[in-house]
Formats: sequence, structure tokens, C-alpha cells
Amino acid sequence: MNKANNDVIAERVGKWFPWLWRVQALYFVVTGLWPCIEIRSFQKVSGPKTDLWLVKTVGVLVSVIGGVIAAAGMRRRITPEVAGLAVGSSAGLAAIDIYYSSRGRISRVYLLDALAEAVFIGAWGAALWRRAGNRG
Repeated sequence: MNKANNDVIAERVGKWFPWLWRVQALYFVVTGLWPCIEIRSFQKVSGPKTDLWLVKTVGVLVSVIGGVIAAAGMRRRITPEVAGLAVGSSAGLAAIDIYYSSRGRISRVYLLDALAEAVFIGAWGAALWRRAGNRG
């Protein structure tokens, strides 16, 4: 890929950026696979679930998102689309965590996940803001 390509975010945001995609990718892969591998321990932390197939489906999707972020990062191909996937998935998960935990539908422990997602959103925002400042 041509280094002058403005679509590659990683080349314009500084040395801390690799930690962002690595941490989010790892977090998504681990938290996504956890219910698929060990549903009992997952439920001990997150509370009982009735539709285990749905929990595992969401887990697979979250881990795939983490895998895509990791693959793009390892190839130094964090494009705006990959950043959008990272931010959008964090925003969606945080919104679900806050909405349903505030209504007592899911455990309040999900608010910790919402906090982690907010950190990812803020870090991506800072990276994208820095990228905008480095153009031209």
C-alpha cells in the first residue's frame, strides 16, 4: 500500500496507536469467545441467561469483530471503515449495556463493559482527531 494513502489511519496517529487496536481486538476476542467456551463461568460473572444460543451468537460476532480489527492492525491497514467498525461496535455494545442494565434486564456488571467500550470510543476519537490534525 502506498504510504501517502490518507485512508490508512495507523500511519498518521502516533506510536501509541498500535496499543489501541491491539487492546480492543484482544478484549473483543476474549469476551466474545468466553461464553462460547465456558458458559458456566460467564454466567457466574454476568448473571443467568435463558437463551444460551443467543449469548453464544453475540459472542461469536464480537470475537469476529475483534479478529477483523486485529487482522487490519497487523497488516497496518486500519482504514476509516475498520475504525468505524471498532467505534460503532463499541457504541452499540455500550448502549445495550446501559439501556438493559438500567432497566434490570441484565446484570449491572455490564456497566463495566460499557465503561470499557467508552474508553475505546474515546481513544478512537482521539486517534481520528489527531489524524485530522496531521493531514496535509
